[in-house]
Amino acid sequence: MRKFTLTHEIACDETTFWKVFFDREYNYALYPGVLGFVDFELQEQTPTSWRLKGTPKPAVPAVLAKAIGDRFGYVETGTFDPDKRVWSFTMKFNSLSEKLHEDGTVRVEAAGERRVKRIVDVTIAAKVFGVGGLLESTTEKETRAGWDKSGAFMDRWVKEHAAG
Repeated sequence: MRKFTLTHEIACDETTFWKVFFDREYNYALYPGVLGFVDFELQEQTPTSWRLKGTPKPAVPAVLAKAIGDRFGYVETGTFDPDKRVWSFTMKFNSLSEKLHEDGTVRVEAAGERRVKRIVDVTIAAKVFGVGGLLESTTEKETRAGWDKSGAFMDRWVKEHAAG
């Protein structure tokens, strides 16, 4: 099992952060555009939850490519707790769904005037004989890269679209 935390500064206040986080236009620009998802669909969305389905283009070692298949994707469900101001998410993968698990939380803290720190806590667990550790490390690498790209993109997005 791997646990890690990622922190990114975004040039906005907390209200603007969550507004952009849930913005449909932003998410469709992020997932297919910035993250390079082959398929992406925001299947359900309410003011405090969503379910999205995505197929990223994972960069995986050959030994894992056979195990996960060529259309590796997931369904992410998430819920925002307005009292705690925390987004909690769980990912269900279409390959190895009973053996690979990822979940986490997103929260923000003030980081100065009109700036927040987005703090993402992630847990990844893979129970696959012989390649579990490799699957966890590869998933962590891909997850870190995606959150890093999304942090930089959100910072640009709020400067261009949602000054606040």
